Amino acid sequence: MGTPPLNVVQRWFQSVVTHPQGVEAGMESGAALEVLPLRRDELERMVTSSARLSAVERMAIYAHAYHARLIECLGESFPVLKRTLGDEVFNGFAFGYIQSYPSRSYTLNHLADRFADYLSETSPSGDGDWPALLVDLARLEWSIEQVFDGPGLEGKRPLKPEDLDAIPESAWPGLRLELAPCVRLLTARFPVNDYYTAARYAAPGEMPPIPAAHDTYMLLTRREYIVRRHDLLPEQHALLDALRTGSTLAEAVERAAESSALDDAAFGAQLQDWFAAWTRHEIFASVLP
Repeated sequence: MGTPPLNVVQRWFQSVVTHPQGVEAGMESGAALEVLPLRRDELERMVTSSARLSAVERMAIYAHAYHARLIECLGESFPVLKRTLGDEVFNGFAFGYIQSYPSRSYTLNHLADRFADYLSETSPSGDGDWPALLVDLARLEWSIEQVFDGPGLEGKRPLKPEDLDAIPESAWPGLRLELAPCVRLLTARFPVNDYYTAARYAAPGEMPPIPAAHDTYMLLTRREYIVRRHDLLPEQHALLDALRTGSTLAEAVERAAESSALDDAAFGAQLQDWFAAWTRHEIFASVLP
């Protein structure tokens, strides 16, 4: 076998050192063999050994550095979760995750897409509320990162309160509102927004107690490149979720009213306050045609 082209060697090397089960498994993987059918006894044609390390051991250094960097990136994406668990436990979860869900993208923006799912899938049964809180916290932190890195309304004109005031009352029932692209609606089994804030600003060596479980609803958005977090009432979440999926305002209000304990008059007054606040927070991009 002659010397393969550099781009072939690079693709083979990537397949080997990024394999979740290590270098030796990577050499025998279908991805590596498809690029370069290299036998174990031929390895030193590509990677020379040294006085102290074999070719496999030298490649393992790169593999270790690659996985260590991925674990470090996960820690940067989930700082509060890492602080809650402690470095050793978090890194153990992170290593298990990249073995179960290896990175398949050229960008790290998708590295943690399934991390909360992995925590849920591997949660021990009969361990109280603790695992569920960790999953909620992971979903919140990943959503914060996605909102921060994703598209927003910076440089564009959002829907303003005066825009809504200018719409004839007769047109309101059929109105469809487009949410800003940075808006995310979340549900959780714990008051994870409050826990996140308390844990993020806790003194070194101190952490807030585990909160009691109860269903909570949140809205995440971004203004001037700062991620904002807002707790929602169940009916607020229902209304915004209906608008997000294309419902008319009348349909969305009807859905929200089903989950509200308020009478019609009080609910109508609350609606005005909600839309005034939401337009101030710039969560609507436009009125859809």
